[in-house]
Amino acid sequence: MTVAQRQDQTARAIAAPESRPRRWVLPGAVAVVSALVFAVVRPHLVDDTFITLAYARNLAFHGHWGLISAETSNTATSPLNVLLLATLTLVLRDAVLAAGALFVLCQVALVLALRRAGYRAGLPSWLAPAAVALLTVNPLLLSSIGLEVELGAAGIAWLLVFAGERRPVAVGVLTGLLALVRLDLVVVALVLFALRRRFWEKAWQSVLAAVAVALPWFSFSWVVLGSAVPDTVIIKTLQKSWGPWDFGNGPALYADVFPWATVASFLPAALALVAFALCVADAARRGPLWARVRPFAPLVPAGIAHYLAYTRLHVPPYHWYYGPSLVAATLFLAAVAAAAVRVPARVAAAVAVAGVLVAGVGAYAAGGLPRRFAPLMSNHDATADYERIGPELGRLVGGGTVRSGGEIGVLAYSCGCAIVDLFDDRGAVGPAITEREAHLGALGRALVDVNFRFFDFGDRPIVTDYALVRGDPPPGALGRWTLTSPWAGTQQLYLVRGNGSGA
Repeated sequence: MTVAQRQDQTARAIAAPESRPRRWVLPGAVAVVSALVFAVVRPHLVDDTFITLAYARNLAFHGHWGLISAETSNTATSPLNVLLLATLTLVLRDAVLAAGALFVLCQVALVLALRRAGYRAGLPSWLAPAAVALLTVNPLLLSSIGLEVELGAAGIAWLLVFAGERRPVAVGVLTGLLALVRLDLVVVALVLFALRRRFWEKAWQSVLAAVAVALPWFSFSWVVLGSAVPDTVIIKTLQKSWGPWDFGNGPALYADVFPWATVASFLPAALALVAFALCVADAARRGPLWARVRPFAPLVPAGIAHYLAYTRLHVPPYHWYYGPSLVAATLFLAAVAAAAVRVPARVAAAVAVAGVLVAGVGAYAAGGLPRRFAPLMSNHDATADYERIGPELGRLVGGGTVRSGGEIGVLAYSCGCAIVDLFDDRGAVGPAITEREAHLGALGRALVDVNFRFFDFGDRPIVTDYALVRGDPPPGALGRWTLTSPWAGTQQLYLVRGNGSGA
């Protein structure tokens, strides 16, 4: 088939089976529902979301790259997410509202990509809305709204489309964009690229396009911000684990604290693995199911590769780290359900999809509505409480700087003051880099040295006027607040003078 014929086939697939006016009914409905979903989850956006929002607000209103206006930092894990949020914040004048708008746009982009991929594979038109619904009700993904997970999901879906259509430049562009969403998403992109038919054909075009998209930012970050890869790589890998819990066994930890939400979150992945095994068996028999679902099959190895890569890093099990693997598995599960041909298989697929939807909605509603806390999270207090504490803290410290008490996002966003820790104190990052290098081999040290080639190791840690501390009442406390959450229980947070060390 010639290039012109393939392009004509793709154009017909995009147009069919709906007329042009009706083509916008589905994305319009997804936009409305997604806006309502964001309104529901807004009260319990997790603390790390507000780190991103603080970056976006500072960039939008002050042209400044940093968590707080007083210091330049490089701990925004997703530069593309920050850039898009800053653009929307500049227009909407509110970073939280911008996060809602970006979530809606990503959902629409996701459903358009899935509809296009489904038409091309000859699957029913309900694939796209069903897949988006499965992702939208997933408790873990609901708990990650405002972070870059949804942006990554849209990118993965469009990469699947362009890989299937054999458009090497578009594949490269999406790969570069995914690297800017989260660098670890390159693992997913590489697997999707390598598992397409004759992946080596025009691969150089994909590589050049990816480099052209991603290199400008990473070069700027390397020279101007002091590190090509965000400082969070050092911060998170230094944390290693939460006691015996790291990324590999993290789901068991969440299951202990949030049992129903965890089961509902990882159920699609478990079903996808079973479905993938059945599809492979069907392929061995040259059955019809594999032929219909084959364009989506690389999603499962891609999700597994991402999970294994994070497990190898031994990072803490922050819940949104599981997002890409769950997205990939859920999209494949929806494709298998849509591809079922025989009546028993269709019934089983319908039951599985309905079960996942009911489990997701039930797990979310089980905590009572409206919820104070996300279905899965590791924060020490509710967002609403931190938003109340923030202005009180700002009035107490005035123009002083405050050492963080462990969670910085909502307080830094809402207090109007300078709260510092490793996420925004570059002077404290230098010793962290040195500590991390001490645990690395020769290759690891070389990579760290290259990444921080332009880092200013002469920068000294910020001397703070105040500190937030948790635990027993310290003498001379200037403020006291009660923190409580299902994750951490009840604690007391105190404001004291100095750095909080007791010295």
